[in-house]
Order: sequence, then C-alpha cells, then structure tokens
Amino acid sequence: MQKSTIIELSKLFAVDIINICREIRENRNEKVLVNQLLRSGTSIGANAHEANYASSRLDFINKMQIALKECYETEYWLDIFRETAYITQEEYDSLSQKCSKIRIKLAASIKNAKKNV
Repeated sequence: MQKSTIIELSKLFAVDIINICREIRENRNEKVLVNQLLRSGTSIGANAHEANYASSRLDFINKMQIALKECYETEYWLDIFRETAYITQEEYDSLSQKCSKIRIKLAASIKNAKKNV
C-alpha cells in the first residue's frame, strides 16, 4: 500500500515540477537550470514505479534508494530556485512540502524493506 502512495504522490509532484519548469522556461528563458530540476523532480516517481517491478528485494531497495537520492537533489534545486527568485516563496513552500512528504515515505519504505532482507 505504501508503495502505491509513493508512486501517486511522486506522480502528482512530477506534474507540478513539469508545470513550474514550463513556466520558468517561458517567462525567464532559463533552460539549463530548469533541466536539472526537471530531471530530478520527475525521476523520483519513475524510480519508485520501476521498483514495483524489481527482480529481487535488493533490486527494490536499490531503486527506492535512487528515488530517495533524486528527492534530495530536487530539494537542493528547489532551494536554489527560491534563493535566486526563479520561484516564489509560496511555490517553494508547496513544492518543498510535497517533496519532503515523499522523502519521508521513501525512507520508511526502504527501512521496512531492509528489515526483510
């Protein structure tokens, strides 16, 4: 059950990231930095989804750990975008809260999976 929650949350988060990146590209003509946020922010859900089809428990853990690393990277880019005023404080707060929620769920899922190895 928790895996599907992570996948759904990360999918919704990816849509938010895509939308904010589209807005920044159109309004600020920024591509390089936007690509960094776009890659990490959408990779979280892709790796969590892929973990559902893991060939073993260790493969599952590995995919979820990659998703967690991407989550940390996304938090970094969100901080940079806020500090450089590419996103507003309100946008940052919303995205950061969603990313944090996903990170907590990923960490719990990894911890639980490691118990059963």
